[in-house]
Amino acid sequence: VRMDQALLLVRNELSGPGLRLAALSGSCHQCLYQFLAFVPPSNGSLRKPGTAVVMVDTQHPLTLQLSGFVGDTELCKIQYHFGEFGNYSLVVKTLSTSTKTVSCDLVINEGPINSYLPILFAFLVYMGILAILIVGRLFMKIDPVRNWVYKKLNPRETDRLINSELGSPNTTDSVSGDPTPHLWSTASRQRLRSLDTFRGLALIIMVFVNYGGGKYWFFKHESWNGKLHFPSALFSRFVFIMGTSISLSLSSMLRWGSSKRKVLGKILWRSFLLILLGIIVVNPNYCLGPLSWDSLRIPGVLQRLGFTYLVVAALELLFTRAGAESGTLETRCPALQDILPYWPQWIFILVLEVIWLCLTFLLPVPGCPRGYLGPGGIGDFGSYPNCTGGAAGYIDRLLLGEKHIYQHPSSSVIYQTTMPYDPEGILGTINTIFMAFLGLQAGKIILFYKNQHKQIMGRFVIWSIVMGIISAILTKCSKEEGFIPINKNLWSLSYVTTMSCFAFILLLLIYYLVDVKRLWSGAPFFYPGMNSILVYIGHEVFENYFPFKWKMQDSQSHAEHLTQNLTATTLWVIISYLLYRRGIFWKI
Repeated sequence: VRMDQALLLVRNELSGPGLRLAALSGSCHQCLYQFLAFVPPSNGSLRKPGTAVVMVDTQHPLTLQLSGFVGDTELCKIQYHFGEFGNYSLVVKTLSTSTKTVSCDLVINEGPINSYLPILFAFLVYMGILAILIVGRLFMKIDPVRNWVYKKLNPRETDRLINSELGSPNTTDSVSGDPTPHLWSTASRQRLRSLDTFRGLALIIMVFVNYGGGKYWFFKHESWNGKLHFPSALFSRFVFIMGTSISLSLSSMLRWGSSKRKVLGKILWRSFLLILLGIIVVNPNYCLGPLSWDSLRIPGVLQRLGFTYLVVAALELLFTRAGAESGTLETRCPALQDILPYWPQWIFILVLEVIWLCLTFLLPVPGCPRGYLGPGGIGDFGSYPNCTGGAAGYIDRLLLGEKHIYQHPSSSVIYQTTMPYDPEGILGTINTIFMAFLGLQAGKIILFYKNQHKQIMGRFVIWSIVMGIISAILTKCSKEEGFIPINKNLWSLSYVTTMSCFAFILLLLIYYLVDVKRLWSGAPFFYPGMNSILVYIGHEVFENYFPFKWKMQDSQSHAEHLTQNLTATTLWVIISYLLYRRGIFWKI
């Protein structure tokens, strides 16, 4: 038995031609039952039941169907959510020989394990470390304790300070006498720490998920439509905060006298580097020799970030208005002063969305119904097995080629799809641009209402409500029955509005705690947020090297996988902190 599986022994006490056992996953929408095993009939003379042993999935509830192998008549149906590493028996027998009533009884031979205990233990460990750090920080505020610690860490410097006219060390003196920490603290106050904290939070969880997430199913991408697991929200938040940073960084560069032509050159160069690094990172076979064009994957996370950055940054640079950062722009409607002056940008984004809608719902796709948004495979009762992603998948396969896109989409597990599909494909990039543009609006709010915390947070709330209402309309508040379901693989319009709704709320909370009330410094997420490109590329390149990965004693243990993945993620936090302390930041 492997992870996310249980053992099921089927005992058939019926005489006859035997039984057909099939199963249907609760997460598979409009799917066909999948054949699991043939259960032989009982041997009447020996009174020995026919048996069959199968492994069943424990990630989602299952519906088991037993039917006659010849007549295909359904005898019984059982819905059950099996537990991991559990041992079960399904006994099929006749209750009454006269009525030939068949009963199917599920028996637990050996109870499943609690595979979530490692998560609880890890949570307690990290909470313990946090508590120690908080207590230590409180103690450091006590003068005798702080002086004693400084003396132990650097006795010569402490003696010099005590014997000099400066008196005892204070908060403006560094431990080593180096003014660099003071300079960095000044820079940190000028920079919105909440943005780097937001970016770092999304990045660190992304790193943990990419390393495996302890092999828990809820740390994996959703097969197709529906539930927003951790991974579904991470990339979108990274895109959102990239848009916010674009607004602030371009405003800063132009304010310090950089020409638009020079800024455009930087935008083009940075986009090129992101796309180039992305192609290298998603094609790891470069370690074995030159990249082969035959199977080179073209789309990817950094590639999409690079192209999105190019479009949104160029759009902002083209239509930027003087006075935005000081709120001196005059508009007929002051309540919309961060929107109306930029109406050409909104028209551009609306045109992009019209293009996405037309291509998605009107483009003819060979062998598929027009406007198909499904996963293909065994979904939709197996009617369109080769239509994975509809127009989005078709465009990628047509323009890029089947061998140059992702070969193992998340839909292949539950929906058993065989067609390659890339979640970072061409059509979805349009909505990624929209997501970054919404993040750009958050940056404009911060610029227009500088130091007006209530105004900033109030507008974040309004944007979140508006996006939430649009999502409710598009999805009809359902997983599968909406006009446009939430789908991370497609980067559907409802996915963008839903993720931006949560992104505005999350940014509001972090902004309030970090920059308004200063109840939280943003640590530890602030540090990887300051070195996001280095951490992302580093975790991809060194994924299979020690100390980020090692040989496990039991590869079917969630505890070992969780330990390894959390260790690797924590190491990147420590690395980013050390780089921050030394003033090393990799910018492209």
